[in-house]
Amino acid sequence: MHTPLTIDDLKTRARKRVPRMFFQFADSGSWTESTYRANEEDFAKIKLRQRVMVNIEDRSLACEMAGQAVSMPVALAPTGMAGMQHADGEILAAQAAEEFGVPFTLSTLSVCSIEDVASVTRKPFWFQLYINRDRDFALNLIDRAKAAGCSALVLTLDLQILGQRNKDIRNGLSTPPRFTLDHIIQMARCPIWCLKMLGTQRRTFGNIVGHARGVNDLEAIAAWTNDTLDPSLSWKDIEWVKKRWGGTLILKGIMDEEDARMAVRTGADAIVVSNHGGRQLDGAPSSISMLPRIVDAVADKIEVHIDGGIRSGQDVLKSLCLGAKGTFIGRPFLYGLGAAGKQGVTQALEIIRRELDTTMALCGERDLRNLSLKNLVDL
Repeated sequence: MHTPLTIDDLKTRARKRVPRMFFQFADSGSWTESTYRANEEDFAKIKLRQRVMVNIEDRSLACEMAGQAVSMPVALAPTGMAGMQHADGEILAAQAAEEFGVPFTLSTLSVCSIEDVASVTRKPFWFQLYINRDRDFALNLIDRAKAAGCSALVLTLDLQILGQRNKDIRNGLSTPPRFTLDHIIQMARCPIWCLKMLGTQRRTFGNIVGHARGVNDLEAIAAWTNDTLDPSLSWKDIEWVKKRWGGTLILKGIMDEEDARMAVRTGADAIVVSNHGGRQLDGAPSSISMLPRIVDAVADKIEVHIDGGIRSGQDVLKSLCLGAKGTFIGRPFLYGLGAAGKQGVTQALEIIRRELDTTMALCGERDLRNLSLKNLVDL
């Protein structure tokens, strides 16, 4: 089998190797999926300025994200249930990211727990937090992340209510999967996935079971999850999170200039322009289309990152040209994980690094910190 050349190659392999319900969990958006599609499509509208006869030796992709040195401005985004794309998925992705020199962000809704990931990594990773009605549980998660040595807390702001994700509903998605006839057929078509899953004990939400009050089995998880989202959240809640955490704080889910200005007032260290990968408000604009407005509104006051629709190193470069200081990738590393485990995540990162480096060179730049609007063509 040939070495994958693009993220789409990894996606094709993952579709064959991961049961449909879990592949579609990663590869879908809410309702009509218009925002999910726009996230990818709007990158193609941005055109690059090609330069020639410029010295492009000794190129560097190294920089910083939220005060942390990185080999390139790409972090692995927090993604729920990565451990259902491949057995021990979060552990494998964290190890690949560490070896590559980029941040890994563990989701609250991960299969492998904070402690699981900390036990197999040497460098600090980032942790993503959802605030819910059970404040004691949220505080406990913060304390566990601190105890594990996590170097940044990524607070997701856009999940006060769950967007309607039709594919997940139709698939009867659960972790671990229910043993309906359809689910059994799906898993039977993915024998390698099944063998890997049989070899691990990590098949449910590791950060929740045994930690949230009264949640000790699968039925309790379902009831807790349905009742835990908190529609009363406000900007005031960030104050107690920031006080309890005491370290680098990144606010994820900003899609509006006024919200960006509100985020600055919280004293956070960075924001992520993000529409949750098109999985929350369908009909919202793409992340990349809102990036320039948000950069104009707040970039002199706070570091701006972006996620949503990034499928190549060119997409990373375009984001940097429009003012982002860092990018997050979710689906690209999940495709790699589903396709080939840890090796697949490394391949996804290598693909993006190679494309980013080549594109930067053809744009006549040697250091990505010099990228700006001057590297784009205004058509």
